[in-house]
Amino acid sequence: MTGTCVILDIGGVLEFTPETGWVRRWEERLRLPPGTVDERMGDVWRAGSVGEISERDVHEEAATRLGLDAPAVEAFMADLWAEYLGTPNEELIAYVDALRGRCRLGILSNSFVGARERETARYGFDRLVERIVYSHEIGIGKPDVRAFDTACAQLDVRPADCLFVDDVAVNVEAARAAGMQAHLFVDNAATMARIAAHVERGRAGASAGVPSV
Repeated sequence: MTGTCVILDIGGVLEFTPETGWVRRWEERLRLPPGTVDERMGDVWRAGSVGEISERDVHEEAATRLGLDAPAVEAFMADLWAEYLGTPNEELIAYVDALRGRCRLGILSNSFVGARERETARYGFDRLVERIVYSHEIGIGKPDVRAFDTACAQLDVRPADCLFVDDVAVNVEAARAAGMQAHLFVDNAATMARIAAHVERGRAGASAGVPSV
């Protein structure tokens, strides 16, 4: 297990994902009380986040639980993905891209079935980092410590050599509990400074001949 490593979250870090209000618009369209969509679909959202159901299952459950025909299901899911994918944090993505070859790079993201295909097509995150660890593919989501252990194992790095960046405080604390260094994302400037310090510290240690184990 060797090498300084940076592992990042996607939503709220590499992507900006503000709420679009799509759920409430659908409730208004279907004349449902506020909160009905999440009440009816909550277990589907949870199952999709850890890969317990397929995209086809999600579509079928949306049709049944919300009374949607096929075109409406497609429109409903398109609105979901529009909010989920958000817009790219271009400054941070460019910064991470410039780090390639200087440290190990990975992504650990709480996700939903279908996310890899869509994020690969739109943002090319598979070319940005060495490994993307999605909750829907490993069956475990943050802040479960096992998610962080899995990311480190897939990158073949020690947790102590990793800096994890997330915009959710509980996930940052969980990463620290897993033995990683961690940074709460608030803005690009502070995040890039923290990453730079971590990478430089790792390079200084390597130059001084500090062994990795």
